[in-house]
Amino acid sequence: MNLIVQGRDIPTPHLKQLARLTAARAIEAVSPTAFRLVAADGGPRAEVAAFCEANALDHGWVPATRRITDFGLLVMDMDSTLITIECIDEIADMQGLKPEVSAITEAAMRGEIDFAESLRRRVSLLEGLDESALQRVYDERLQLSPGAETLLAAARAAGIRTLLVSGGFTFFTERLKPRLALDYTAANTLEATGGKLTGRLRGDIVDAQGKADWLNRVRAELGLTREQVIAMGDGANDLRMMAEAGVSIAYRAKPVVREKASYALNQVGLDGVIPLLG
Repeated sequence: MNLIVQGRDIPTPHLKQLARLTAARAIEAVSPTAFRLVAADGGPRAEVAAFCEANALDHGWVPATRRITDFGLLVMDMDSTLITIECIDEIADMQGLKPEVSAITEAAMRGEIDFAESLRRRVSLLEGLDESALQRVYDERLQLSPGAETLLAAARAAGIRTLLVSGGFTFFTERLKPRLALDYTAANTLEATGGKLTGRLRGDIVDAQGKADWLNRVRAELGLTREQVIAMGDGANDLRMMAEAGVSIAYRAKPVVREKASYALNQVGLDGVIPLLG
């Protein structure tokens, strides 16, 4: 195995300590924020995890034979993963209801409330809001997570197709699709009448199972195996989707997600996914 160590500023003594701990054969710089410890002994995994946690480092054990071209599909959550905001919270802010909606969002992401029910409750609070508020959120508040474009460029270069699947809204996924040259998108549709949101959704809800279903649908369409799929997210409603992937990545995620993912990135941006793919 190779040990990938990532952080915003990694002191050389930290790398040397990890190399001694794992009897690594060499230390290779992968990027300004990532290093590869070659042929590392995986025995002291608990010690490595404790050291990295104490020193604000991300780490991941990667098979030495893995290559990025082994993968064929990258599946991404949108809110707080590909982008920095929770769109529904920012829409609610236009109604002066952000604290109420954010509290429901947080509970849902921790897995304390059924996602579909939480979404209906939050959307109902948006009744009467001008549709133009959605464009304002997109124009004024939506930002890509650090490293997002670097990750997507690396995926395209490796021939990996991309699926953005969100418990958020098609208004945003359909604008991000051409902007980022994404191959597939899926999300929920807000109902509107006369330029006003009705507080309801149209069609089936893309919830935790819906995300997993979309992953498997696109995977089958592309003729890929489970091991050729990467899935990343941050909330409890991403867990079923992530369980269907060969590699799952928790990005600045809730504890319940970090515990079940193949890798967790808390210190670096989405470009930190790249070294984990070989």
